[in-house]
Amino acid sequence: MTYCVGLLVERGLVFMSDTRTNAGIDNISVVSKMKTWEVPGERFLCLLSAGNLATTQATVSLLQERMLAPSERQPAILTQPSMFQTAKMVGETIKEVISYTTPAGQSADALFSGTFIMGGQIKGGRPRLFLIYPEGNFIEAGPDNPFFQIGEHKYGRPIIIRTYDPQMSLEDCAKLLLVSFDSTIRSNLSVGAPIDMQFYETDQFRAGYKRRFDLQDEYYQTISGGWSDALKEAFDRLPPFER
Repeated sequence: MTYCVGLLVERGLVFMSDTRTNAGIDNISVVSKMKTWEVPGERFLCLLSAGNLATTQATVSLLQERMLAPSERQPAILTQPSMFQTAKMVGETIKEVISYTTPAGQSADALFSGTFIMGGQIKGGRPRLFLIYPEGNFIEAGPDNPFFQIGEHKYGRPIIIRTYDPQMSLEDCAKLLLVSFDSTIRSNLSVGAPIDMQFYETDQFRAGYKRRFDLQDEYYQTISGGWSDALKEAFDRLPPFER
């Protein structure tokens, strides 16, 4: 299992993903589930993945491979004219990978499945965020659904819904998502640190601040402890229950 979030605000995009993979309780490893590309001054892309590790890594590797000699291959991810076309290309690639690894073809509940969050900005357009399904289709974030989660999302969703504001700074988005991840890690052993974070600021067309947090990170400890203390204080202020 995994947990990844892409969040869209007026100031840009924030991406966060865990790094835990497992094939049983005694076979746990760390693998990055975040991939970024950029052409400084022209475009920035970030891709988060969840699902079968072989499938998601094959998809990312195929996208990367097709950048090496784009004139001899299918169109490269950094040559697409818009974010929509880029999302379409990623969808077609995951569909292609699943089709040759799963004889019966792709489906959301197939063993060799994968789901992606993709966001970024291409010059001439605005920052955009997409959720790409294993069938190759996708949906886009907007005012009514300004963030996407993939993987083990149920424990971290309530805090995002309660706190999200489109005018939040990227720094406040980071705090919000770290609380979401802390809640998830405490509740589900299949999600674990280190946690990768990537900022993208609107109209910068290059990667922004990037950081990896482990559970001993001083800032992560401050966020985790502060959230726990605040919940306890709020609980203590509730009136006593009376029949």
